[in-house]
Amino acid sequence: MPSVAVLCCCIFTVLHFTSITLAYENLALHQPAWQSSTWSFNGVSYTAELAVDGWYTDLNFLRGQCAVSKYEQTNAEWRVDLGAVKSIHHVFIQYATDNIVWDKDNFFAMVFLGFFVYISNTTNKEDGVLCFRDTNYTRATIPNPVNITCPYHGRYVIYYNNRTHPPYPEGYNDYMFNFLCEAEVYECGENTYGAECKQSCGRCSNGEPCHHVDGSCPSGCNAGAYGVKCKQSCGNCSSGDPCHHVDGSCPSGCNAGAYGVTCKQPCGDCYNGDPCNDVDGSCPSGCNAGAYGVTCKQPCGICYNGDPCNDVDGTCPSGCDAGVYNDDYCDIECPEGTYGPNCQNNCSLNCAVSARCNVKTGKCTGGCQAGWKSSICDEKCGNNTYGVECRQSCGNCSNGEPCHHVDGSCQFGCESGVYGKKCDIECPAGRYGRRCYETCGDQCQGCNRFSGVCDLGCLPGWTGQRCDEPCTFGNNEFDQVIYMRLFSNFFFISMIDV
Repeated sequence: MPSVAVLCCCIFTVLHFTSITLAYENLALHQPAWQSSTWSFNGVSYTAELAVDGWYTDLNFLRGQCAVSKYEQTNAEWRVDLGAVKSIHHVFIQYATDNIVWDKDNFFAMVFLGFFVYISNTTNKEDGVLCFRDTNYTRATIPNPVNITCPYHGRYVIYYNNRTHPPYPEGYNDYMFNFLCEAEVYECGENTYGAECKQSCGRCSNGEPCHHVDGSCPSGCNAGAYGVKCKQSCGNCSSGDPCHHVDGSCPSGCNAGAYGVTCKQPCGDCYNGDPCNDVDGSCPSGCNAGAYGVTCKQPCGICYNGDPCNDVDGTCPSGCDAGVYNDDYCDIECPEGTYGPNCQNNCSLNCAVSARCNVKTGKCTGGCQAGWKSSICDEKCGNNTYGVECRQSCGNCSNGEPCHHVDGSCQFGCESGVYGKKCDIECPAGRYGRRCYETCGDQCQGCNRFSGVCDLGCLPGWTGQRCDEPCTFGNNEFDQVIYMRLFSNFFFISMIDV
């Protein structure tokens, strides 16, 4: 039993779910209501109508805005009479909170748990459909207020709860009583109908609403509409006359530019803008350029050089323009991999995406594969270039031969002084000649990588362009003395350098 003491509370804002309810009408407001028992306190009875009076700004159950049943019952039932069978969309329920935070510690949560909502055409819930039954909520998860979608037809909306079959799930109160502060029932909005109010009414006569179940218009259609549900719009009847309200036919024929029984079919591209026949749509003077057929509604294909097709049969007198084919009609785009007039050319296999190109020009999609150039990728790289878009330069191939246009390799080897597949790597120190096969002598200073010539000279005692010839001296005593002095000076200088 909750405390009747006045509790300190904050300002409470009721959730109206504005985005939903603004489109609907509250059918339960001020309608007759009933509950299985009514609680009274200090001469005040908390009757069933308090849950449909539109007031729920104070959620303390003692403040006269909530319907309350007697305490410690095994079941509690409440219902509202909508006055007639209605197309219900959803039900809104606001339960008491005692104006304190709604969480697992709120007493009313354990009384609210396990509730049912029924829609019925009689006061007996068993005659109706069960719209909702709480089997999963806990004291921590049960929402308040709650919106329940109930896409059913009925006159009575019944709220029910019981404690008749113990043991109960954790968190449930052992006894049952109602604390309903408000119950709102919403039907489809204006100009809507059907089980879920998702279908729009047509244009009923004098703006009257359509039937909320099947969408029919009781008194017929407004001018400009026809059909059982008045959802069909009249065509372009002559002089703006209304069409027949059942089949949409135009009694006086069609205005210029339309034809057919309902005048909904537009004329084709008749010559010089002339009107077509309002019965069969034919063009008495033939078609404008670019169209053909009896009604001039068939578009010409792409004839060669932009020529018009025959306005009767649509054939192209001079064949097809680039990018299309199909015998004489020229109305089918070239299949992938072909291009040009009548699609007679094949896209290059050297395209970046092999054999994929513009159907008119043959220009390769995404450019060319490595080693190829031109818009249709039919030319190999030249001028000592190779690779993607021919941007890379060849190395020093033997005898000035061009490198391979795709990978830059040199078919006949390298010139002197370089090596590698592309002949673009200089010989390392101490090597020279073709493919750097030759080894410089140890006596050589500044060995030239092309010729092996010692550009900085030889070590003492050696001579020749590659310093591979030992020096020779005479046998006389003077030559020997000079040699010994030169050698001694070199040795002395070498020691200083060390």
